[in-house]
Amino acid sequence: MGHIPEESTSFVGRVSELACLDGALAGHRLVTLTGTGGVGKTRLALQAAARAAERFRDGVWWTDLSSLDGERLLLATVSDAVDLSDHTSRLPVEALCAWLAGKELLLVLDSCEHLVDGCRHLVADLLTTVPGLTVLATSRQPLDLDAEHLMDVLPMRADGQDALSLFTERAAAGSGGRLTETGAGSAAGAICRRLEGIPLALELAAAQVGQATVEEVAERLGSRFDLVSRSVAVWPQRHRTLRTTIGWSHELCRPLERLLWARLTVFRGGFDLESARSVCSGGPLSAEAVGPVLERLVAQSVVRRDGLRYRMLDTIREYGQWWLRALSEDAALADRHAYHYLRLARQADAGWLSADQAGWYRWVNDARTDLCTALDHLLVRAPRHALDLAGLIGFFWSGCGHLHETRGYLEQGLSGYPVRGRERTRALWALGLTVTLQGQYETARRLSEESARAAREDGDNEAIVAAAYLSGLISLLTGDPLAAQVTADHALEAEPGRPFASAARFRCHLVRVFALIGLGKLPEARSEAEALRDRCVELDECWTRSYLDYQLSIVALLAGNPTAAARHARTMLDGKRLLRDNFGIALGLDLLAAAIAAQGEAERAAGVFGVGQAFWRTVGHPQRGTPELGPIREECERTARAGIGDEAYERAFRRGASANLQTALASVLDAASPIEA
Repeated sequence: MGHIPEESTSFVGRVSELACLDGALAGHRLVTLTGTGGVGKTRLALQAAARAAERFRDGVWWTDLSSLDGERLLLATVSDAVDLSDHTSRLPVEALCAWLAGKELLLVLDSCEHLVDGCRHLVADLLTTVPGLTVLATSRQPLDLDAEHLMDVLPMRADGQDALSLFTERAAAGSGGRLTETGAGSAAGAICRRLEGIPLALELAAAQVGQATVEEVAERLGSRFDLVSRSVAVWPQRHRTLRTTIGWSHELCRPLERLLWARLTVFRGGFDLESARSVCSGGPLSAEAVGPVLERLVAQSVVRRDGLRYRMLDTIREYGQWWLRALSEDAALADRHAYHYLRLARQADAGWLSADQAGWYRWVNDARTDLCTALDHLLVRAPRHALDLAGLIGFFWSGCGHLHETRGYLEQGLSGYPVRGRERTRALWALGLTVTLQGQYETARRLSEESARAAREDGDNEAIVAAAYLSGLISLLTGDPLAAQVTADHALEAEPGRPFASAARFRCHLVRVFALIGLGKLPEARSEAEALRDRCVELDECWTRSYLDYQLSIVALLAGNPTAAARHARTMLDGKRLLRDNFGIALGLDLLAAAIAAQGEAERAAGVFGVGQAFWRTVGHPQRGTPELGPIREECERTARAGIGDEAYERAFRRGASANLQTALASVLDAASPIEA
């Protein structure tokens, strides 16, 4: 249970440090690994977390804070790391404390140094309210809490076996194992001593082997190290060697490699080649040259590659940022970065109703840090474009459970650009949807009316249909299906010749089907849902199709066909898992449990119902959905309890509710497959 990142290279040495850290985690609730950048705090924490995992009932959960630029996303990042996607209007820290209450887990906060104040306050709140919590932090400076146990991570012994093994392993990996030249052993030892056993410095030096022999690398270090080190003499002694090594690596780069190194620092999170080309090309660095230059930076360990994505370590990014400022390109690159993500957001919006939809959901979720960086920049430099970006990604983010940051950016954008127009109308709609999902229906109605009025004033027919979808959704969730049907019908009848012409119209059709079910018009609801679903299949669209399967599952249950209901519920769950939508997954699990119970498999139904409850907890609600789902849930529980008895039901339910979310979901879907046969 939990999540610990996989390591891409071997872990070398640190036997005594690991033993000390094992003991510290057993005896203290907050352990902070301190030390200079590049000394190996993260790798040591990874090893210690894996070794300690069995001691924590609810697992180890890893949070990488290195990509955050300021504290705004700190709580959201930690919440994501522990599988919380809160759909309430509570303060995020309250939601996080409530989610972790009663759990026994190890929370790792990696790279806290640039967020020390925020991490200090967050950890203090968590340790106070979650008795079963232990925190392992890595930081270049302490968090300064009374409960904190500090472990200073020192470099490897410069003349020891660990440093030599690390260098030779990395050098062999980069050079295809060719480390047999005469004098290589003594030269490697000289490099380790020169670099004072600092792991990242050793890796950067090892990356030069292959382009040069070990002896040549040692000679380069000897001849140029002192020269480069003078430029960083103002740094503290413990930081100076690493800084000098990075500077030496920089000196060894060709001019275009140095330029790309500097420009890539504008990305806060991971990036792909296309983004690197779009943002970083220009001047002497052509778009065609970016790929080969990027690969040379990977070969030199300046950039790390994970599949098709790339990232840069903090310490190396910091050095590149210094050079970017020296080149006076920082402002221009921040602009290019922001407008690149605005362009991609527009493509995502245009591709919502297509086979690319699920891919865009993944992109919007994975690029969240850089999207927030772009938003923060545009809020200051171009408020209109900031509002445009927030409105474009609002629907995606809401579907992924990022409601708090969605609402925050939309409210800030609307305040910063109070000018009537398409951007403001869309943002009002997106904010209304976010507030609806948080359950604040009165505020949502006000925003719905405001967005509808703005759409009419703009003369924007698509925005009018979108506003009708929002109004109809609120009516459905508050138990008024007739009002929802009237609203959807009125919007769709305005342009009767274009039934499936846009995303907004698809969503309005969806509201209409929900309304028909709420009104008890099941044959009509099934007919319309099947027609709309067929169109979704043609387009290979996922979001609408998932909710149509949800509706068809309800219709099948109410019509006494649990086999069909289970089939549709499972298909819905496949789609919602693809979109990373915990709210939709919780809804689908409730329906699947009801279908299984109706088929007479009481124990399995109780377990699935328990897994559903675990997902409901991740969104901060006991259960939600349209009113007709309530009786279905009640009948499911009643049938299952009658089938196996209260005690057996509770055991199966608790087993499902306490399982790892993703593992349990995969197990449920695998077990559900035979139902379809």
